Amino acid sequence: MKNKPPFYFRKHVTGSPRRGGMDRPVSATTVEGFIQQLAVQYVGRGYYFFVTGTIKPHKNPAQVDAKLCARYGVGQSKWAKARRRAAGRASHAYIRFERFFVLLCTHGESPFFEDEGERVRDARKSPVRFRGYAVSFRGGHVHVRIDRPRYLELKSYLVGIAVHRTVEDLASEFRRALAFEPYAPVRSQCLCVLRAVNRARAEAGLEDVPRTCLRFRRRVMKPFEPDSGPLIPQGP
Repeated sequence: MKNKPPFYFRKHVTGSPRRGGMDRPVSATTVEGFIQQLAVQYVGRGYYFFVTGTIKPHKNPAQVDAKLCARYGVGQSKWAKARRRAAGRASHAYIRFERFFVLLCTHGESPFFEDEGERVRDARKSPVRFRGYAVSFRGGHVHVRIDRPRYLELKSYLVGIAVHRTVEDLASEFRRALAFEPYAPVRSQCLCVLRAVNRARAEAGLEDVPRTCLRFRRRVMKPFEPDSGPLIPQGP
């Protein structure tokens, strides 16, 4: 079955096509690309307020994309955003993976806050959670980490098998269970799990699992291109 191309929408200003605008995608093709775009391009750039949702099976995701993008003027040019900011008005962003979407908003006046009401969350206080990741903004920086419940579950599992598997089996299990993109907080969490496993093995007189079972360089993704895969490894 061929992959469907990502949905593209026309840039909007107050619900109408922007003259001279160009098409932009909103449907990410991988979880890793979705998280990268959400964290780096949106939350990391001041889109702190958000709502999440799951599109119902009987609805067409592309139609939902178009409706929300038109409603909130998603995809405006940087100059239009600058004018809105100067006028005290908010800008908006939207991204979807399969049927899960996140609609985001910056500070400023917007119908978004009235429309969504108590559903609105602030990424500085409550992270965006998706597929085991948690994306938040703290201390002036965007943070991507393994969501705490998932992290504790994985840590408990790996420590539980620490003295019952060979080094080779454990290394393979680390690569499988901790297959998250290694943003700095993720790396710290994975190293914490590895230390806990090696403490348990040391008490049993067994050799350590090497750090080479972990990945330390994050891959740069093309979020909206089908089967694009990663570009080049990158630091935190």
